[in-house]
Amino acid sequence: MTDADAVRETLTDLVQASARLVQAIRRITRDNGSDESIATWRTLGVLQRSGPLRVGALADASQVAQPTMTKLVSGLVDRGWVERLPDSADARASQIGISDAGTTALREWRAELASVLLPYFGDLSARDLDALRRTVSLVDTHIAGIEPAQIQEVAS
Repeated sequence: MTDADAVRETLTDLVQASARLVQAIRRITRDNGSDESIATWRTLGVLQRSGPLRVGALADASQVAQPTMTKLVSGLVDRGWVERLPDSADARASQIGISDAGTTALREWRAELASVLLPYFGDLSARDLDALRRTVSLVDTHIAGIEPAQIQEVAS
């Protein structure tokens, strides 16, 4: 097996494991009676990482249709989790930005989720935990060149 083949195989395994983790998060969220969809948290996370975006760019980044995002944004505005901001590039348009309350809600949801997942990962050795931290860091570093470009491309 070549190095490129090993990387491809490992990346495939990582994507599959990540998908299973997201599925588990969906079950946990549903089973804990959360009224919020994963799309809500994903949208807040996108806004936290990217800063304010137009609705169309936010829909693409959050992987939902624009009418769905428009409805989602309306609910998030009502909760005070996002705010409509003027678009400096176009006075007729607005951007959506995460509010302090949205940042707090996202942080609390992530903490709750981590607490629920802890029993499944609490037996990690220090070495395994370090490997997991390095994996997260590597993935973040390598996708950093992809994600912002996609968000910026969609926003323009």
